[in-house]
Order: sequence, then C-alpha cells, then structure tokens
Amino acid sequence: MPHASRVSEIPAQPHARQRSRRYSGSWAKADIVAGLTAAAVVIPKALAYATVAGLPIQVGLYTAFLPMIIYAFLGTSRPLSVSTTTTLAILTATALGRVVPDGNLATLTVAVATLTALVGMTLLLASLLRLGFVANFISDPVLTGFKAGIGVVIVVDQLPKLFGLHVDKGSFLHDVYALMAGMPHLSLATFMIGAATIAMLVSIEHVWPKAPAPLVAVAACIASVALFDLSSQGVALVGPIPAGLPSLTLPDRSLVGELWPAAVGIALMSFTETIAAGRAFVRDDEPVPIANRELLATGLANLGGAFLGAMPAGGGTSQTAVNRLAGARTQMAELVTAGGALCTMLVLGPFIAMMPQATLAAVVIVYSMGLIKPAEFRAIRTIRKTEFVWAMVAAVGVVFLGTLRGIVVAIMVSLLALAYQVSDPALHVLKRKRGTTLFRPASPDYPDDESMDGLLVLRPEGRIFFVNAQRLGSKMLEQVEQASPRVVIVDLGAVFDLEYTALKMLVAAEAKARASGWEVWLVGMTPGVKQLVRRSPLYEVLAGGRMFARVEDAVSHYEGMRMQNALGAEG
Repeated sequence: MPHASRVSEIPAQPHARQRSRRYSGSWAKADIVAGLTAAAVVIPKALAYATVAGLPIQVGLYTAFLPMIIYAFLGTSRPLSVSTTTTLAILTATALGRVVPDGNLATLTVAVATLTALVGMTLLLASLLRLGFVANFISDPVLTGFKAGIGVVIVVDQLPKLFGLHVDKGSFLHDVYALMAGMPHLSLATFMIGAATIAMLVSIEHVWPKAPAPLVAVAACIASVALFDLSSQGVALVGPIPAGLPSLTLPDRSLVGELWPAAVGIALMSFTETIAAGRAFVRDDEPVPIANRELLATGLANLGGAFLGAMPAGGGTSQTAVNRLAGARTQMAELVTAGGALCTMLVLGPFIAMMPQATLAAVVIVYSMGLIKPAEFRAIRTIRKTEFVWAMVAAVGVVFLGTLRGIVVAIMVSLLALAYQVSDPALHVLKRKRGTTLFRPASPDYPDDESMDGLLVLRPEGRIFFVNAQRLGSKMLEQVEQASPRVVIVDLGAVFDLEYTALKMLVAAEAKARASGWEVWLVGMTPGVKQLVRRSPLYEVLAGGRMFARVEDAVSHYEGMRMQNALGAEG
C-alpha cells in the first residue's frame, strides 16, 4: 500500500519517554484519515466480537471507546489500535459462560465488568513486577512469521462474509473445508459488493494514493445499499445498533474467585497480542514499544473500560494494520477512532447499520494481505536458515494453533534453538597474518596465515558455564590431539563469564596438560574472569609467567623461550 511506504516526519527517538510532546499540524490530516479508516473496521468488528462473547452488541462500542482513549495517552506504540480481538472475545465467552450459564443480562453485565477489571489489575501487577521482559523472547523473524500467520487467518476468516456464506467456525482446516464446500451456495449479490469494494480499494490506492480509499469504498457501498435495496437481495448488513452512552458499572467482588484464573489467561493473551502487534508495525524511525509501559497502559485501559461495562481489551493486529497502512502518525489517530465510536453511539448508528458485511470483509482482506511478505521470508532464509525455521514455525503455529499457542510455540522453538547454540560455543584456532602481529581465526580465505611450531592458539567465545563446558573441553582436546603442541594459548578475550563448572574444568585440563608434558597459557582475561581465576588454584600455577594481556605478548614470550632453548642446545 502506498501509505505504508511513507516516511514518518516524526524524528527518531531512542526512548519512548523522550518522544516530543509537540504535535505538528502537518500530521493531523494523516491521523484523521487513519483514525476514521480504522473506525470503519474497528466499530463493526467490535460489535461482532461482543456477540461472539455472548454480550449485548453495544458492549463492543464501549470497548472501542474508553480503553482506546486511555491507551492513546499512556501507550508507547504510535500505530497500535486497542479494543478487543477474536481471541479475547472467545476467551471472554468461555469465562462468562461458566459464571453466567443462563445468560441473565444483569448478571452478565456485572460479570464482564468484574472480568475486565481483573484483567486490568493483572496487567498492572505484571507491570509493577516488571514482567515485560517476556516480550524480548519474540524475535524479528518470529514477528515476521506471526504477521504472515495472522494475515492468512484473517483472510480465511473474512472470506465467508465476502461470499455471503454462513460457516460454522472451527479450526483453520475446518474453516477452509467449510468454505470450499459452501461455494456452490455463494450469494452473487454479496460477492459483487465485496469484489466491487476490493476493486475500489486497489484502484484508488493506485490512481489516487492520497485519498482515503476505505472511507470512499465504505460510503459508496452504504449508498448502494440505500439506493438499490441490496438487503432484499440477500446482502447481509451490520444491523441495528442501540443508541446511548454507557452507564457506570461496578465490579462484583463475589465473582473474583470464579473469574480470576480466566482473567490471568486473558491478560496474558492481551499482553502477547498487544506487544506483538505493537512491535510488528513499528517503523525504523520510531521507538520500539516498551513492554512494561505497555503492561501499564493496557492495564489501566482495561480497568477504566470495566467501569463502562467494556469487555477485555488489547492491541488488535488487523485494526493496527489498517491504522498503520492508512497513514497513522501518532496516537491521535486512535483518539479519532474512539471519537468515531462515540459518534456511533450517539448519531451514526443508523448509517453504520447499513454497511454490508462483505464491504467490511473486503477492507480487512485488502489490508491484511499486506501482512504476508514472502520477500521477508526469503531474506531471512538467505541470511540464516535457523531463524527462517523460527519464522515458519510462528506462521504455521498461528494458523493451526491460534495466536497465543502459535506465538508460544515459536518462542519455545526460539529458546530451544538458543539453548542449542549456547550449548555449542564457537572455538577458533588463531593464526598470524604473515609479516604482522595480527592474529585471526584460521580460514580458507587466508591461506598464507602462519602458525608456529609447537604452539596452538585457541579462542573460545561467549559465556562458558555448566551447559557448554564439557562440549567446549572436548572441542579443545580435539585440536590439541591434532596439533600435538608444547604450549596451548587460550585467548579468553571473547569470554565475558566463566562459571564455576567451567573454571573447575579448566583447572583439571591444566593439570592434565602438565602431566602430559604441555602447558596452558591464558590471555586477554576480562576483569570479571580474572577475578574468578584469582580465587582458584589455577592462579598460583599460572602466575609465574603464563598469563598475558595480549596474544602477541604470549607468542613473543613463546618465541623468546624457543630461542633461548635453541641457544642453550648449541652451547
């Protein structure tokens, strides 16, 4: 989309707290257009999610109102659009179904307020405990896969609306099969509306890129419904929306015991989706969302929304995609979206009610397709195949397991891959560039680099601890057996930590070396590593001229010893 390629005029900042408080008037148009465009997607979807959760349809509007406003002032992501999501709606339905099985409206209203308040307090507690570091386990390749998987899920989810089919939702494969099986029953009028919306969106973006394409398409489709009475031809509409402002709703402490386990799960989902969506759509010239501040912002957004009877909220991927791709510069766009929800409550309900479901589906599909980027997958695969696997696992996991399980699986794969890398630390054999004092890892690219007779120079990298000490020791022993040296120089300059197990192994290796007739010298120890060595028996053994600051110093000492030995032999 052309909007997605625009370069933000907001100066890059190293930290979200340092972002400028001044708002440029030049950003206003983009934010207003983006906010209204997002509202055209957020409002109908929020209404639908309320019904998914088994709640009155107006609860969706309440969720797209106050939580958005609170997040707009406290959140650290510029494009993130906060209301509710499919997963949160499903989890909410499950939680409320257990507490209010009879669906009593009065009890349901109090129960959802209690649940949303508990979700907010859980997020606030997580912020207080600074648990936002969990977000650091979501790597860029995982985000690439996450976005692609979400894009596929959203498109498949919206296709039945585009074709005018009624499909019982289930797993991804179930939905695909149901969609294919229902194609003979396609509603031609509905499909024509959806196809016309897609054609308008694509055409306007290419011919008139600065125009608010979704707004134009939505307005045209609503006008078509009124002019041609499309509802009588089987075109499904959003439908009537009750008017009026929300009333104050107080949580019920007696429901806390039943709802808190579900609230913890929903809070985890809310945070996962929020931070993933926020990071997925950050630009290079914007600060990365701060996880603990996101916990605080979404926690207060949920807590505030609870008193208006809103359902649990979090960052929505599809609506954030629409907001970002429509040109949002700041959170002012979300305030515009919240204003749209307020206007819908008071004035615009009859107009929004006439929006075809196929039009909404078309807008979501067109923007969601931008989440699937094969070029990014190819780039990741070219650079590092392991991280390409992470991306694919994230994509497949989201598609077949759902957002939360998919991202958890991807994180687990990332951690397992990281654990494997840590368990097998790099070990380089160093050689000297001929005619210099430069030592560098042996490589076919440097065939003229020289090694010295009887000397082996090794450089391990990373943290050496109980997980990898044995493996590193085996790799070093293999090099020693191949080279049969008289002296092994171990350059520890790239080792930032030496754990007790690793130090114990080094002590044992040095003793074995002396017994076998060769020596171990240590070089380039960092202050921390040197302090550890000082506290061990190894220090007394090596203190007599077997510890050096630089590799070249150790090699010069070795060459001096050889020369003395040679002179002594001649004498």
